[in-house]
Amino acid sequence: MTTPPRPARRTSTRVRPDLEALTGLRSGKPHYYPEYRTSAERLRRVIQALDRISSALVRTVEGSEALVRAVVEAAADHLSAEWVVFALVEGELPDVQPRQLVRGPDGAEWGHGACPLRVQRHLDQFRTSTVSADHDSELLRTHLHVPISLDGRTVGGFVAWTPAEREIDDTDHSVLRILAGQTAAALQNCALLDHAERLYARTARQAEDLRARNDELLAAQAKLGAARQREVLDVERHRIARELHDSVTQYALSAGMHIELVRGEMTDDRLRTQLATAKDLTRRAVEQLRSAIYALHDGDGGGDSDLPSMLRRLSGVHMPDELRVEVRIGGDPVALPAECEQSLFRITGEALFNTAVHAEASRAVVRLAYRSDAVRLTISDDGLGNPEEVRRSLRAAAMGAPSGEHRGLINMQTRAKELGGSLTFRRARLGGLQVQVDVPAPGQGRS
Repeated sequence: MTTPPRPARRTSTRVRPDLEALTGLRSGKPHYYPEYRTSAERLRRVIQALDRISSALVRTVEGSEALVRAVVEAAADHLSAEWVVFALVEGELPDVQPRQLVRGPDGAEWGHGACPLRVQRHLDQFRTSTVSADHDSELLRTHLHVPISLDGRTVGGFVAWTPAEREIDDTDHSVLRILAGQTAAALQNCALLDHAERLYARTARQAEDLRARNDELLAAQAKLGAARQREVLDVERHRIARELHDSVTQYALSAGMHIELVRGEMTDDRLRTQLATAKDLTRRAVEQLRSAIYALHDGDGGGDSDLPSMLRRLSGVHMPDELRVEVRIGGDPVALPAECEQSLFRITGEALFNTAVHAEASRAVVRLAYRSDAVRLTISDDGLGNPEEVRRSLRAAAMGAPSGEHRGLINMQTRAKELGGSLTFRRARLGGLQVQVDVPAPGQGRS
């Protein structure tokens, strides 16, 4: 007779609770099992301790000082300790601060030399790496030594004293060893983070220094390019000036001499008058050439001189002997942009040339007035110039007169407008013509 097979035993799929798995106990009746209650309380304290440790270790980013205080506080809370000592061995982790920390029964920090002798002795032993763990069993019930190790060497440690009613068990040893191990890693991370931050700051400073040096190099290159361009222009100006002096001026002077010789032999008064006019025109042409040669030789008005100096030099060099020029400066001179000073210098030169050649003046006054919002330049003379005629000539030149005359007036007006200023002509107090130029002061903008 065949025995029927037994039904397969059903495997229980009940999941054991976490507390049961951790303690190894099956029953959930704590009032029957004192061991269960003890294990549950121990597990609760371990979980709380690990939570404190994790909360302390996240202070790494705040620096070693915040981390040390946090781990000492975590150890004191877990053990309900009266005294907790943290100390590093001299020479180890040199970037970590503080090197030692003593927490007393009141939760306050105690300074070196102010704490009890037994605490001070343990602190000194940890600092010099001469820790003695020879304590009797009764003392070890409430006293704990935990070294802090890094890469196989002791770099410091914790020492704790608990109240008489709070005995230290194996769980406390395990928790403090975990705390010590994680503290060592965290302190090393603090040192690395601090080193990385210093490297970053130094790199940032170097990058800023390189940027500044690059800007200086670009500026120097721009100045060098401008200097080379000015050099080329100066060479060309001087060449043209030499050509004018050695050829055109000489021809004009020779023509004047021949006119004077012919005039001396002429008896016809009408022809003599025409020759006198031709001689005068030749003289004016020579004066114009001299002025042009002076402008070409001076180039930018005298290098690094300021505008007042440029105007004084202009008034004293290559002016006709019969024209006396004086320069007056008003207000406190301020540095103007280079293109502004050059344009005002050119306007002054053109106005004085017109005065010398066309106005038959004997005196001219150049005034440069510095004001808070503008700079005013005036050139006045005692000649025969008429403001209304000058304005008509300027309008005719602006409309493109077929003769191409009065280009000097057009150039003066163009320079003034490029500076954002204005050019006006009026009757001077000296009796002749006054040329007035108003331009905005630096920082006032251009209209």
